[in-house]
This record gives sequence, C-alpha cells and structure tokens, in this order.
Amino acid sequence: MNYIQHLNSAFLQFNKDPHLNPTHISLYMALFQYWNINRFPQVFHVQRDEIMHMAKIGSKATYHRCLRELDSSKYILYLPSHNPYKGSKIKMLIFGTSGEQVVNKR
Repeated sequence: MNYIQHLNSAFLQFNKDPHLNPTHISLYMALFQYWNINRFPQVFHVQRDEIMHMAKIGSKATYHRCLRELDSSKYILYLPSHNPYKGSKIKMLIFGTSGEQVVNKR
C-alpha cells in the first residue's frame, strides 16, 4: 500500500467532486489516519468520539451525514453497527496505488 500515491489520488478525486465540502475531506483524512495507525487493515472498527475529535467535527448528525455521503460517493464502505458498545466498521476504498515506488517524472 503506497499511502502517498493513495492520498494524491484521493485528493484528485476530491477536486473533481463538487458535492464534497471541507467536512467530508476532514472526516476522510481522520479515517485515513486511523487506518494508517492500524497498519491498513481491510476493514477496521472506529469509535465515533475519537474520529469526530480527529476530524474536528462537533455534531453527531454532521458526522453521520458525512460518513453516509462518503459511502454513497464510493470513497469508503461504511458498515454501521447500531450498537453503542461496538464501533462501526469502515473499509477504505483504494485509489491509484500499486506496489511500485513513486517516482517524480520531472
């Protein structure tokens, strides 16, 4: 997993998507950081309060709306748990990565 190439590709997608706002991008970046900290598992559990803090989101409604919208826009796969003691599952969808070393073409 080349995380720099993944982030560059994700930012290109964000730039093309007129429906995203800074809150979506902040939430995606918090989820990406959490994914990175946990060594890029295919699926991982998240705790709402922790991700909201990382993304600087103060409203539960905004958090859930942005998660659903990131899911429907195919940036993530969101699997809500509906259980307050068990975090929801997230699968980060892979953008533009390969096993190759990133090389500056200039």
